[in-house]
Amino acid sequence: MTKTSSLALGLCGLLLLTTACSGQSTDAPAGSRPAAAAASPGMSKVLLLGDSVAAGEAPPLGAAFAAADVPFQSLAADGGGNVVGPFSDEQWKTLPKEITAAKPSLVVYQITTYDWGSRDEQESAYRRLLSTVTRAGAELVFVTMPPIKPDDFYKPHKSDLDRAPAAARTVAEGSSGKAHLLDAGEVWGDSYQQHRNGKADRSSDGVHTCPQGAARFTKWLLDALAKRFPGFTPPDPQAWANTGWSADKRFKGC
Repeated sequence: MTKTSSLALGLCGLLLLTTACSGQSTDAPAGSRPAAAAASPGMSKVLLLGDSVAAGEAPPLGAAFAAADVPFQSLAADGGGNVVGPFSDEQWKTLPKEITAAKPSLVVYQITTYDWGSRDEQESAYRRLLSTVTRAGAELVFVTMPPIKPDDFYKPHKSDLDRAPAAARTVAEGSSGKAHLLDAGEVWGDSYQQHRNGKADRSSDGVHTCPQGAARFTKWLLDALAKRFPGFTPPDPQAWANTGWSADKRFKGC
């Protein structure tokens, strides 16, 4: 098969060139890509928050939103990015100003691998995030994190991570429509799975994603957001799947 051979990506039926999973990049010739989708008035700018897992999903998300003519910015941070648990005190020193300065209409917070704490602590932090986002004039979407293969670092906090989605759901359900929770289990399943369809989907480190997984997540998230924002039409994956992002140095263990 050539570099331009396509592979089917199970869950979404998304077609990507093999280069999207090999780390190589082959930009399509000018004028050969499908036209971008029309931007939604309800999504004038999307801001992504999260840890290094989200940061690894940001490259295809950025390419996809660009194809949809929707400005996108990522504040996902390596080794942190969480609003509850370790490092969150430092995060909160700058996060409100960063959110306000970004002027988003939608903030996507992917629950992080550091969202440790009691149920009360998690709910309190998620309410604080909701209040911060609302003051900035935006809506909030919580997204569950991919299931991980916990090592000795994460094992003591597995129960915290397991209950974080329920805490986020409680906050979303009490937000009068200002926040929503999207369950990414539709993408990842209930447990860590490194390979899908014969290709690396998740990093061998048990935590991060590979290009194929990040692409599947991007397709799923845009489709889910389209249901929340009827004026938004996700672009054809051919408009963003092979624009060079798969060569990002973040994709390791693939």
